[in-house]
Amino acid sequence: MIASTSNPIQSFGEEESAKRRQILDGARKVFMDLGFDGASMNEIARAAGVSKGTLYVYFADKSRLFEDMVEDEVLAKGKIAYNLDPGRDVETTLREFGRTYIGSMCRPGGGSSIRTVMAIAERMPEVGRRFYENVLAKSIDRLADYLQAHVLPNDLAIDDCQLAAAQFMQMCQATLFLPFVFQSEPAPSAERIARVVDSATRLFLQSYRSKPK
Repeated sequence: MIASTSNPIQSFGEEESAKRRQILDGARKVFMDLGFDGASMNEIARAAGVSKGTLYVYFADKSRLFEDMVEDEVLAKGKIAYNLDPGRDVETTLREFGRTYIGSMCRPGGGSSIRTVMAIAERMPEVGRRFYENVLAKSIDRLADYLQAHVLPNDLAIDDCQLAAAQFMQMCQATLFLPFVFQSEPAPSAERIARVVDSATRLFLQSYRSKPK
């Protein structure tokens, strides 16, 4: 009897989670294709393959649905693995970090979520702030902590590691991110990303590597 009552509860939770994921996937496509203003709950329900009534069971309105979609993106980007072990060589670590970072920012479909958040940030500043703080600022913080660990043994000569981390990430974006996010160019190839990141790494180390005394 105990086993038979526990299984329905577990499968209901799984079913509910799957349904929520189904709705978010449909909503993402509609928001990316039509933008926030162009998207309607009817269109989202159609894209998700659910009734409008089911849609409202999970999400009170379009704004709440959009916020949850952004949170979903934040969680996905937060799981990106950067190997920032302080014991690793600086040049190797920067190259790998840069390639992973730009690969995530410029992946097919990834630019659409950033464009959509940028477009709605003025009207929904809390959504824009959370996206920035939990995606972009956290990446800067993680890289800054790594750089700081290499200032102490005098591998690097950096006064402001937050600034230096942001500078490196901006250099990695050069010629890649803006053309991609504004749909001027498709997602860059791995070879092109590597070329830009390698150049950014050389420039960074020319500026910040400790000079022999």
